[in-house]
Amino acid sequence: MPIAPTSPCPCGLGPAYGQCCGRYHAGAAAPDAEALMRSRYSAYVTGDADYLLASWHPTTRPPALSLDDPPGQRTQWLGLDVKRHRVTGTDSAEVEFVARYRIGGGRAVRMAEHSRFVREGGRWYYLDAQG
Repeated sequence: MPIAPTSPCPCGLGPAYGQCCGRYHAGAAAPDAEALMRSRYSAYVTGDADYLLASWHPTTRPPALSLDDPPGQRTQWLGLDVKRHRVTGTDSAEVEFVARYRIGGGRAVRMAEHSRFVREGGRWYYLDAQG
């Protein structure tokens, strides 16, 4: 679902979407792994599968990604909490976070993830994750 540039950014940092994750969705390079991770969370909220694929490293990226929910099973994203951002090398970093969501009218779920990122050609990419 599209979001107005002046709406609060789904990542929770505070600036309006257009000044926060929206600029990365429009093509600007994220300055670090945490910004990329936050922009990927916002892409899930806004249903931007193209951005998710483009920001996924080619060696681990799936051939396709569908964000279409089954009827009556709409995913409602409830929030993001970044626990830690750690630089592990000149062009590598890790981000630990918890994302909260609800499917359909069900209970809220907390998804904890430890994600790895790499920088190539001046751009950060999501590499993989451990739950």
